[in-house]
Amino acid sequence: MAQTGRPLSPHLQVYKWQVQMVTSILHRATGIVLAVGSLLLVWGLAAVAAGPEAFATFTDCAGSPLGMVVLFGWTLAFFYHLANGIRHLVQDTGTGYSIPAFVRSSWLSIIVSIVLTVAVWAYVLAGGHA
Repeated sequence: MAQTGRPLSPHLQVYKWQVQMVTSILHRATGIVLAVGSLLLVWGLAAVAAGPEAFATFTDCAGSPLGMVVLFGWTLAFFYHLANGIRHLVQDTGTGYSIPAFVRSSWLSIIVSIVLTVAVWAYVLAGGHA
């Protein structure tokens, strides 16, 4: 390949991974997961409308080991996207743009999403009812 003398575009291999980069990528990824996972919500609602047999089929699938993993992942994506979205809303007010504040809020969105996911699933698996 001939040298053109032009600078090369930076690539992920050039940058050191930082929490701010990871949270940005995860926010986009969890948005996609939530969009695709919404199809499961539609399936559940359609099953409720279709009657007891259709809903039993849905609950059998959702209650299977694979279904539980998918629902856990969807819950984690939901809470992460929510926490990180709130972080973005706060930053839209013009606060939290210093590097230390940005790193702190990035870690906070990760920690909050994990804590909320664990709390919800502890409640669900304990057989909690509203």
